[in-house]
Amino acid sequence: MKPPSKAPNRPKNSRRSAAKKRVAGEHADEAGGRFYYKGNRHKQLRAFVSVVKLGTLTRAAEALYLSQPTISLQLQALERELGTTLLERRRRRINLTDAGEALYELARPLVEGWDTLDRDFQARVKGLQAGRLTIAAGTSTIQYLLPELVRRYRERFPAVQLQLANVTGKDGLALLRADEADFAVGSMLDVPNDIAWAPVHHYDPMLIMPPDHPLAAKERITLEDISPYGLILPPQRLSTYRLVDLVFQQRQVPYHVAIEVGGWDVIKEYVAMGLGISIVTGICITEADGVRLAVRNMKQYFPQRSYGVVMRKGKFLSAEARAFMDLVRPGLLTHREHDDPGHSQR
Repeated sequence: MKPPSKAPNRPKNSRRSAAKKRVAGEHADEAGGRFYYKGNRHKQLRAFVSVVKLGTLTRAAEALYLSQPTISLQLQALERELGTTLLERRRRRINLTDAGEALYELARPLVEGWDTLDRDFQARVKGLQAGRLTIAAGTSTIQYLLPELVRRYRERFPAVQLQLANVTGKDGLALLRADEADFAVGSMLDVPNDIAWAPVHHYDPMLIMPPDHPLAAKERITLEDISPYGLILPPQRLSTYRLVDLVFQQRQVPYHVAIEVGGWDVIKEYVAMGLGISIVTGICITEADGVRLAVRNMKQYFPQRSYGVVMRKGKFLSAEARAFMDLVRPGLLTHREHDDPGHSQR
């Protein structure tokens, strides 16, 4: 019977080398877990900002063309390096902690600026020869306030692709918060904490009626004078309707709406046809309207409406956006309120 074969003796140097490799491997694994993602803070912040904006790790992974575990590792590494919890994961929802909110306000403009660095560099070096600008605005703003600004902008920067997103109210704010619009131009009644508002133009409220209407013979018209006549107003979801309702309610004067319809041109046409009277913002009154409509200023009862630039606080403004704002009002950006952090209403 053969004695059991012995394992071949390895030289001591060989065993020491293997041990060193083992230890080195352990340190490498530890370094990989602890420091691998530390080498690229931008990736961590980009993942963090994407998760907050899109709401889930899955959506952020799809947007960045990465796997969900990779996004998770980047977030964990970022929290570990900063020594604080940034996100609270509750079932399908992800909520920001106070530290996460602070980091988000700092990181978002950095990430957005990095993503548009090449384009903005070319714009600085070569001028605005290309690029894209998206402005959110309501129908009246697009129709009455923006045409001259758009004409001047196109003359100066014909290569910039300009998109006017026709939205109002909450839809416009949603575009700003989702970064689907650079900024908005329009009127605001209530300004959320995460939004910066710079009013530029101010318009008085106007009562419009046919020239042969009984009220057209009066120079000063009261709410009580208006009360018996049917009003033509925009839809209830719009601020004009809510403002008219508020004023009549506060003064305890009854009123009734004869027709509810969207679009200032439509309202003016219906008034000219004798289907009712209306209270509109002075922005929509043109010289041609003086022929077919009687117009009276109602600023003693209704507040002025201000139109200006609306943007998300902390928004990184492209060169295209800054150029348009300079046309709205030169020096509009000297006040840096848009850089102030605000509490997001996501």
